[in-house]
Amino acid sequence: MKKFLLLCLLMLVSSAFAFKDCPECPEMVVLPNGSFMMGSPADNNSQDNEKPQHLVKIKSFSIGKYEVTQEEWFAIMENNPSSNKGHTLPVENVSWDDATSFVQKLTEKTGKKYRLPTEAEWEYAARSRSTSTYPWGDSDAELDNYAWFSAITDATNPVGQKKPNQFGLHDMLGNVWEWTQDCWNPNYSDAPIDASAWISNDCPERVLRGGSWDNDSQGLRVAIRSGFATAFRYNVIGLRVAMTP
Repeated sequence: MKKFLLLCLLMLVSSAFAFKDCPECPEMVVLPNGSFMMGSPADNNSQDNEKPQHLVKIKSFSIGKYEVTQEEWFAIMENNPSSNKGHTLPVENVSWDDATSFVQKLTEKTGKKYRLPTEAEWEYAARSRSTSTYPWGDSDAELDNYAWFSAITDATNPVGQKKPNQFGLHDMLGNVWEWTQDCWNPNYSDAPIDASAWISNDCPERVLRGGSWDNDSQGLRVAIRSGFATAFRYNVIGLRVAMTP
């Protein structure tokens, strides 16, 4: 009975912190202040670009409950670059330059400070208070309950069909890779510890997070990261928006 009441309370709290600034705007979820260990530990059999693991402090911010859909993209940009068409499918085939144009126009439309999430904010949102390989644990046995990936699909799927993580966010892993603000760096040496974007003067590549429908389970680990040129487009790349309070 106590567990049931606690679950109901959590659901009420979650819904109270979700909002939309306009009918065609992405639905946003407010995440609390917090801290977390970003990246993979030294003894973990993971990629060097996920190390060294480091403590990051987060200030409250808002992030999209879902990846930006083609319907939402069209409402703001009046085009649809996606290869696999569908209103509720995530928009894909968008570059970092395209993604930043979208958030700029969304900001102009609403008067709110929309942007791409920083890489640290993205991982904090994806981990949703977890410290494991995946948000639910170290085994990939439950992955098909939470993500679209190569073992179960060969294309993008409608957002929000899989289980959300503990922050109430859907598709943080799989479906499409998501652009972040940060410049690509080959590891986390000297990375910011305040969740700000890691920006340098020479920034030809930006960071993508989360993996896609074309990745296997290893490519959907929460710490996985990649980087591509700002003009690069592909049918596995989309975005999720964030917003400063």
